[in-house]
Amino acid sequence: MEEPRGSALVGVGPVRMTPSEAFVETLVAHGVKEVFGIVGSALMDALDLFPAAGIRYIPVVHEQGAGHMADGYARISGRHGVCMAQNGPGVTNFVTAVAAAYWAHSPVVVITPESGSMTMGLGGFQETEQLPIFSKITKFQAHVNNPRRMAELTGRAFDRAMLELGPAQLNIPRDFFYGEYDFEIPAPIVIERGAGGERSLGEAAELLASAQFPVIIAGGGVILAEGVEACVALAEHLSAPVVTSYLHNDAFPASHPLWAGPLGYQGSKAGMKLLAQADVVLALGTRLGPFGTLPQHGLDYWPKSAKVIQVDADPRMLGLVKKISVGIAGDARAAAEALLARLQGKRLAGAQNREARLKTIRAEKEAWEQELAQWTHERDPYSEEVIRAEPHLLHPRQVLKELERALPQDAMVSTDIGNICSVANSYLRFERPRSMLAAMSFGNCGYAFPTVIGAKVAAPERPAVAYVGDGAWAMSMGEILTCVREKIPVTAVVFNNRQWGAEKKNQVDFYSRRFVGTDLENPSFAAIARTMGAEGVTIDQLSEVGPALSAACQAQAEGKTTILEILVSRELGDPFRRDALSKPKRLLEKYKDYV
Repeated sequence: MEEPRGSALVGVGPVRMTPSEAFVETLVAHGVKEVFGIVGSALMDALDLFPAAGIRYIPVVHEQGAGHMADGYARISGRHGVCMAQNGPGVTNFVTAVAAAYWAHSPVVVITPESGSMTMGLGGFQETEQLPIFSKITKFQAHVNNPRRMAELTGRAFDRAMLELGPAQLNIPRDFFYGEYDFEIPAPIVIERGAGGERSLGEAAELLASAQFPVIIAGGGVILAEGVEACVALAEHLSAPVVTSYLHNDAFPASHPLWAGPLGYQGSKAGMKLLAQADVVLALGTRLGPFGTLPQHGLDYWPKSAKVIQVDADPRMLGLVKKISVGIAGDARAAAEALLARLQGKRLAGAQNREARLKTIRAEKEAWEQELAQWTHERDPYSEEVIRAEPHLLHPRQVLKELERALPQDAMVSTDIGNICSVANSYLRFERPRSMLAAMSFGNCGYAFPTVIGAKVAAPERPAVAYVGDGAWAMSMGEILTCVREKIPVTAVVFNNRQWGAEKKNQVDFYSRRFVGTDLENPSFAAIARTMGAEGVTIDQLSEVGPALSAACQAQAEGKTTILEILVSRELGDPFRRDALSKPKRLLEKYKDYV
């Protein structure tokens, strides 16, 4: 992660300038290089200074896309992601993206110019109260209540976003960009995060030393703390298998012998079966969210009698979802290093069965890989029927396997919400952190494509690939224009199965295949992409999948955005969760057949 490059005005004392200048200089002090959004008159006086300050303003198609781009930028770079737009409707379009960033712990700063201070409350043009809208999806809100406080509150919003690891809102009445005052540009606050309390670390070390079958869950906190190497070292010392928390597949290198795959929806059976055997679980940098620990593949795998050690930077997460034996309020990397230091020289109970455990780990992983290799298509009755009806269409699982083989090792991959994108959880493996992007527990459609655009801006040297279903693609494909206009080359893989698959699966399982609102008739997405100035390729042969992805990733080096439209069958993987719905019951005569 890069340190802020700083402003020449930091630390020099009060300097006479306009609020717009103070605002921009504070952005510079925090190392802001790119801002995503749509231009508007409310922010124009500050925007006019961006080029001279070395800040690139990236205009997008829709403000939600700007918010997701800021999220992707932050998650890949480890720096602030910033978005800014016109007051009122421009700002309200940020809401979904900010909520997604909140659950991803992304340090996004959402800058929201507001109606003028002298007309607020009169019902003027593009007026709304903007602070209440974001109050539950931000870690901090700053409202500039006086133009003299512009630098102070701008700096505080940036500090809090990083200190609390989540979005911060900076709300500025549009007339407060004008005037002239004496400003001090504040230096960014940089803190060193600790490992946790001595007593809790000691108790955790004793539990790990006594464990016969320790298992580590590596979560998003490991990535945020730059703690993958520390996690690897601890796992190797314990000979403990490591599973990754839901949609954090990049929290541990997949080539490592102790890697056992992701938990959660469509995760690794190997990881789940190994976790089920644990007598001590170290949940490192994870809140153990409910969606990531629910039964999957018919396995209720959470080890109910195991001792659980949970490490999280936010103490409010400790013991919130799962009962714990020891809670450590600390940084995942620092905690892993501190635990390893305490374990050095200790007798490990697990040393006696080390070889047997390693053999078990290898056996479970091999069994899961063999099952995945043979799992060429879904086998439930509905899927079998639609496969027979359209035998020429590709099986999603086979496509995902080919994509996995063709992905460059340093690729960044974002996944959207939907049935096929969720099945991809079984196939996405990474060697380095800050490589996988997903909407996490907020689960909004239309996330993947704009997010990977932001990721590409943050790391232009890395291939950027989005997995998107056709429903979600229709929400976000307008951002192709952003890629073309701003020369941000990425690749989108669009799974065209002509349906809202995740919801259709519920209609199959609970509503006797009465499909309401889930069938889609689509145009050629590849043809649309070409019309918008990108490359567009339609794929209907399995042998074409890998070469097409390789070519698309290579084309990024030439500045080309490519949309790969893959024609897949309407077969459906398991639902998100089977406890979310109940079998329908009807009491009125006119609805008696709707069961």
